[in-house]
Amino acid sequence: MKADPRTRRTPLLLLEGATLLSGAGNGVATVALPWLVLERTGSATAAGVVAAATALPLLLSSLFAGTVVDLIGRRRTALVSDALSAVSVALIPVVDSLLGLNLGLIVLLAVVGAVFDPAGLTARETLLPAAAQSAGWRIEQANGVHKAVWGLAFLLGPGVGGLLIAVVGASSTLWVTAAGFALAVLLIAAVRLPGAGRPEKPPAGLWQGTVEGLRFVWRDPLLRAIALIMMVLVALYLPVEGVVLPTWFVEQDQPARLGAILMTMSIGTVVGALASSVAGRLIRRRTLLAVALVVTGAALLGLAFLPPYPAMIAIAALVGIAYGPVGPLSNYAMQTRTPEHLRGRVVGVMTSFAYAAGPAGYLLAGPLVEWLGVRTAFLTLAGAVLVAAVAAAPVRALRMLDDPPLYPPAPPGETPDPTQGPVPLGEQSVPAARRVSSDQA
Repeated sequence: MKADPRTRRTPLLLLEGATLLSGAGNGVATVALPWLVLERTGSATAAGVVAAATALPLLLSSLFAGTVVDLIGRRRTALVSDALSAVSVALIPVVDSLLGLNLGLIVLLAVVGAVFDPAGLTARETLLPAAAQSAGWRIEQANGVHKAVWGLAFLLGPGVGGLLIAVVGASSTLWVTAAGFALAVLLIAAVRLPGAGRPEKPPAGLWQGTVEGLRFVWRDPLLRAIALIMMVLVALYLPVEGVVLPTWFVEQDQPARLGAILMTMSIGTVVGALASSVAGRLIRRRTLLAVALVVTGAALLGLAFLPPYPAMIAIAALVGIAYGPVGPLSNYAMQTRTPEHLRGRVVGVMTSFAYAAGPAGYLLAGPLVEWLGVRTAFLTLAGAVLVAAVAAAPVRALRMLDDPPLYPPAPPGETPDPTQGPVPLGEQSVPAARRVSSDQA
């Protein structure tokens, strides 16, 4: 069967290439930064302080990142954000070679680097429906591939980071992160999609636009439920990657094993994300999300017992596979329940919810490790993840994942909702109720 000549896969390929490169750079930093801190200070609490310090600007900048996207445009935001991220990360090895790094400088430079990440991530997320439509892909398929690419990035990044730390040291390893962002800039610069430029219906201002996005998410029961669930789970899980596992493998002087564990989780996430579009056709989306959350929590608890290394690898793979569908399902909820002109703000607000409790989790994890020891602290955090997942599974609002989309992807040629302003992509159908209202008018 011949491909539809109207479809263009190049924008989608460029977008996913940029996602892979920037994600891999961040994956390298995920291993290199805590290792650098532990290497210079020998303190798990100091590693937690750095992780918390980088999480706080992620919360604040992600909250406003979506409004920035809706103000100045999707492609331009991605370009500027990734370019600034490349420069800020490159400053860490530069300053280290010129002045030497102490904890204060590491915190300062890590914070500067973290500020720009959410805008680039949000901009790429908001470009995805248009790129999928251009390629002729179902939105569920595009979401699964997008999250799989993100998982692949963190498959490559931590593994490469662990190996490079062993060869050239943690500081020099951060050059790879800077290179990833720089290459992502080149790919995004080549993306050409209608609607990727300056918005035709921008928000009134940064603050007003952000408040509008917050109100929209909070008033939608499904988006609010997903945002709160992710806030709790991410806050409990991030310290595992950023503090607990690095402390365990630093004690054993095994940086490559840390990278392998995180890499294995990412392999599982890739598999789970790719499988989610198929699984979503066989079972209800709400059921898929509930199973994914509970199995993730149970597998993480098994990993927290710190079994022999081969068993850790196997359990880490299960953690990733189980968690794989969560991202695509969250994306689906945002894309099908949000009008096109608000998508940047909704993605930014949802991302900021995920980061909201991160600083508290990081600050708790360091002292917890030093007080209880790595194994007991890990069991405490993993047990809390499982309890939160079990409590979230029966939440009634999650049933809305199986409701008809409020803003479904439109077939080619369908007229977009005129009440939402110009939508050059035609990427959303006019909801039936609004069609009737418009016809009566």
